[in-house]
Amino acid sequence: MDDAILDMRGITKDFHGVSALSNVNLTVRRGEIHAVVGENGAGKSTLMKVLSGVYPHPEYGGEIRYLGQERRFRGIADSEKLGIIIIHQELALVPLLSIAENIFLGHETATRGVIDWALAHRKTRELLAKVGLKESPATLVDDIGVGKQQLVEIAKALAKEVKLLILDEPTASLNESDSDALLNLLLELKAQGISCILISHKLNEIAKVADAITVLRDGATITTLDCREGPASEDLIIRAMVGREMADRYPRREHRVGETLFELRDWRVRHPLHTEREVVKGVNLSVRRGEIVGIAGLMGAGRTELAMSVFGRSWGRQITGSALMEGRALDLSTVQKAVDAGIAYVTEDRKSLGLVLGESIAVNTTLANLPGVSRAGVIDEGREFAVATDYRTKLATRCAGVHQPVVNLSGGNQQKVVLAKWLFANPKLLILDEPTRGIDVGAKFEIYTLIARLAEEGRAILLISSEMPELLGMCDRIYVMNEGELIAEMNAAEATQEKIMRAIVSAGA
Repeated sequence: MDDAILDMRGITKDFHGVSALSNVNLTVRRGEIHAVVGENGAGKSTLMKVLSGVYPHPEYGGEIRYLGQERRFRGIADSEKLGIIIIHQELALVPLLSIAENIFLGHETATRGVIDWALAHRKTRELLAKVGLKESPATLVDDIGVGKQQLVEIAKALAKEVKLLILDEPTASLNESDSDALLNLLLELKAQGISCILISHKLNEIAKVADAITVLRDGATITTLDCREGPASEDLIIRAMVGREMADRYPRREHRVGETLFELRDWRVRHPLHTEREVVKGVNLSVRRGEIVGIAGLMGAGRTELAMSVFGRSWGRQITGSALMEGRALDLSTVQKAVDAGIAYVTEDRKSLGLVLGESIAVNTTLANLPGVSRAGVIDEGREFAVATDYRTKLATRCAGVHQPVVNLSGGNQQKVVLAKWLFANPKLLILDEPTRGIDVGAKFEIYTLIARLAEEGRAILLISSEMPELLGMCDRIYVMNEGELIAEMNAAEATQEKIMRAIVSAGA
């Protein structure tokens, strides 16, 4: 194709005899936004790592043609020299360095080894203006939100004279307004002639900006849709991704709600460093047996802080109020006491806080309940293997075996291991914090089905999510949180996105 900036043909990649990519084709035209979608484990990230040189030639098969010539990148430096820049889901910024230091890290504005800070700050201001940021170049990255950090990453790419920008789940951690700002910036970059490969599970965002969509499934190219010929429907994309129809995005279940199982009364939490700041303010909530209760709110509303403070005071200081399980007061002063009380917490940050990435599926599955696989204080590896294998089967975790390190699993399968870990601890209350973040539509449905099954077993579920359709589709009842307070409560059957946002806006006013 004459106007192609990138043409990948017949790309193959194996890991220890297991095929990750099989004859994948991808063509990106100049000045277009090309979305790459697929279920977790479909090969999207592997393909981008081949393109950017993380997996260097000749560790893969096939041909990469970029800017009209065949390329054989032997590392990231090779691809960056030609303007291919990848921004990963886990941002590669140094929190305690300034914006300017981050932007020019590795290619400093130096003469004879001496950095010209005036030049660095002037160039940084120019780059920040291009991405719509007004922060000072001297501002620490740690002092700005995740949405602005994403924009700093793009400014960093612009400093390297990017021609092909690859973004891997760029809005996974962003609220709606920050996501819109980022997508609008991509459209501006497109107008400037910069090509973009966008990997995302948010099909509504893809529909908004993509000129073309390539669907991968099981390491192979299924189809490429040209959105210039007309918008691609979500149903069509999903059918190509999962290879089947998905009439319902959320599983149907019998709503059999019992008596109150868990309660919080006047729960208050102060910031761990700035103790004058009350982050959770007098929260009262309850969850009944078999009930899925959602907590809606904008980023920074205090939802995660509330969840972590309940889970053994793992966040916050000067925590006051009462927590009750089946009417009895709980001591939640440590994580172990919270686990012993029947509380489990699936963190929103599975890679940093939910898993030991270098360990196997078996080790991670049993971490929260070591007595369950031990005899006289010694871990029974046979029992550990049996438990992990059982949960692998129950949750349909896709892996080579339970001895496989979890770092090699896709995001959706990593999340299943986190869930298996807490299910083996046999909790009464399961707190799920953004349980489907960064997970494709097919894996989401599998996790939704599991959540529904746990509720039908009589467990209480507290579901925190930034995706309002997820809350409306899964919950029996929804609390709305804003600035550390629960400002509204509504039955899910009567709730709408408009009602939830109206409650938040009214409270803010």
